[in-house]
Amino acid sequence: MPLSITQIDAFTDKPFAGNPAAVCLLPEARDTSWMLSVAKEMNLPETAFLVRRADGFDLRWFTPAVEVALCGHATVASAHALWEEGHLAPGEQARFHTLSGLLTADRAGDWIELDFPAKPETSAPAPEGLVEALGAEPKYIGKNAFDYLVELDSEATVRGLKPNHAMLKKLPVRGVMVTSRAADYDFVSRFFAPGSGIEEDPVTGSAHCCLGPYWAPRLGKSEFVAYQASDRGGVVRVRLVGDRVKLGGQAVTVLRGALMV
Repeated sequence: MPLSITQIDAFTDKPFAGNPAAVCLLPEARDTSWMLSVAKEMNLPETAFLVRRADGFDLRWFTPAVEVALCGHATVASAHALWEEGHLAPGEQARFHTLSGLLTADRAGDWIELDFPAKPETSAPAPEGLVEALGAEPKYIGKNAFDYLVELDSEATVRGLKPNHAMLKKLPVRGVMVTSRAADYDFVSRFFAPGSGIEEDPVTGSAHCCLGPYWAPRLGKSEFVAYQASDRGGVVRVRLVGDRVKLGGQAVTVLRGALMV
C-alpha cells in the first residue's frame, strides 16, 4: 500500500527557501535501514518518520547518511504536516517522542513554536584543521554535545566563508556552526555538516539550542530573531525559558507524493 510523503520548506514563509524536509507518517514502525534508504532516496537535509502512539507520535530524523538525535527544521515540518493534513486539530499541541526526549510544537498564528532542550557550549581548544578549514580567524571556539561553535569577527566574514568541506568532514562532531552579530538581526549563523552527509545545512533549528544560550549574556537578552545565512536562508525566532529553548519558524508545503515500497 503506498505511503504518503510530503516535502515541506521550514523556517520560511515562501517556497524554495528555508530548509526542506520530507515527512512520512507510518502506520507502524519500520526498520532503521529502510528509513535510511528512504532518506537517501529523498536526498534532502532531513527526512522525518512519524508513528502515532497514544500520547503523541514517535519521531525519528535521518540525513541521507545518518540518523540524528535532534533536528529542528524537520520537527517544524512534521508539526506543519500533521495540522495541515488533519492528523491533529488546529489548536492541538503536537507531541513528539524522540532520541532527545519529549519535544512539543504549538501553533502561534502563522508560526510554529518548538520546545527543545538547551544545548549550551563550553570553551574548547581548536581541533586540528578547524581554523584552516574555515579560512577565518575565530574570536571564540566552543563545543557542545553535538557540534563546534565558532564566533567570527563580522557578519560579512560569516556570509563570505567558503570552507574546505573535506577537512571539516574529518572532525569527530555532527557539524560546525559559525556565527556573529548582525545588522538586521540579533545574530547570523551558518552550519556545515559534511560528516553527517550535508555540506551546508540551509537552516538548522537545533543549532539555535546552542546559539541562543551563547548570545544571551553577550547581547543581554533572552529573545532573539536570528538569520541563517545559507543560499536559501531562513529566520528563526529564539526564546530562552530556563533550560529549554523555544524555536519559532514558519513552513510551506511544496510537494506531496507516495512511496511505493
